Amino acid sequence: MVRARKRFGQNFLTDTTIIDKIVGRFEGCPGEQTIVEIGPGRGALTTGLLNTGARLIALELDRDLIPLLQQQFRKHNNLTLHQTDALRFDFNTLREYAPLRLVGNLPYNVATPLIFKLLDDLSLIQDMHFMLQWEVVARLCARAGDKHYGQLSVMVQNLCESTILLEVPPESFNPAPKVNSGVIQLTPRAEPLISKALQEQFSTVVKTSFSQRRKTLRNNLKGVLTEAQIKESGIEPGLRAEVLTIEQFAALTDTLAQHSD
Repeated sequence: MVRARKRFGQNFLTDTTIIDKIVGRFEGCPGEQTIVEIGPGRGALTTGLLNTGARLIALELDRDLIPLLQQQFRKHNNLTLHQTDALRFDFNTLREYAPLRLVGNLPYNVATPLIFKLLDDLSLIQDMHFMLQWEVVARLCARAGDKHYGQLSVMVQNLCESTILLEVPPESFNPAPKVNSGVIQLTPRAEPLISKALQEQFSTVVKTSFSQRRKTLRNNLKGVLTEAQIKESGIEPGLRAEVLTIEQFAALTDTLAQHSD
């Protein structure tokens, strides 16, 4: 058996109850859906996903796991296996199979950059079901004023509805991580909360506002918006980014757009 590798951040899911609950999200549409599994590992989820009858495309970085997966699932003709890094994979190559349903147990060091990458490919995606460290789950679902609220919260919630499905204890994995995990569902919105034309400016405002969490908008947005322009947006310049709603970030973005013309 291939051991979990620390450099890949591997913690293999072994709890059959959790596995069944995740797989249950994909049952009911045999042959009519394409599932992309990111990091199948030893195939804990893969068996159940294949048994739904869906087309399954699996992306695995660890080359030592590829022969194991090929052997284990050799009789399944609905599996396509790629030895690749999901962070570098071009999801547009799967456009013919869209809408895609994504699932995966994501290592901590991969989760945030991968989710940001996938935000650029939402036109291809129906939904995403990811196992993540609980801290990341909390950040994805946090609202203004929450200690976990930040750039990731705002950027993801602008484009997706986020729902916590499960909390998962360390003993559900081998080896057991030191923290709890959770399963989250991200569903792309039909339309983002911020108009598509302003997405780039919105990203600038949000990223800059959170650049130094302990500093106020007055300080962080210097060079992007003046104090007067922040007030023009209906927002007190002495506030910190962590207390602003997405709608307030939208107001700042509108002001930036008006003064950029």
